Amino acid sequence: MSIGETACSYAVIILNDDGIPITSEKIATLVKAANVKVESYWPILFAKLAEKRNIEDLVLNVGAGGGGAAPVAAAAPAAGGGGAAPAAAAPAAEEKKKEEPQEESDDDMGFSLFD
Repeated sequence: MSIGETACSYAVIILNDDGIPITSEKIATLVKAANVKVESYWPILFAKLAEKRNIEDLVLNVGAGGGGAAPVAAAAPAAGGGGAAPAAAAPAAEEKKKEEPQEESDDDMGFSLFD
């Protein structure tokens, strides 16, 4: 991520947090006030992003990672769609269990603390 992207990201978060409508001019003003030089297209791109996406959702879901499967699985039980919703949630829980690393005990290593 470039300095321009980072500066514009912070500017969008600041504007959103203060409840100020996000425009390219306001993003550019905040970036200029922070003495950061960015290419002129970054504020425009971030303003267009803010028009199309909910910034709070982006901030809250940072690090949620890949794909859109998790929101769909979470929305299905809330919709009360019947018997298919619990079946859809079960495979996601099984996958999560498989990813957890197993801890090794001292017995597995062939020694213990008090040998």
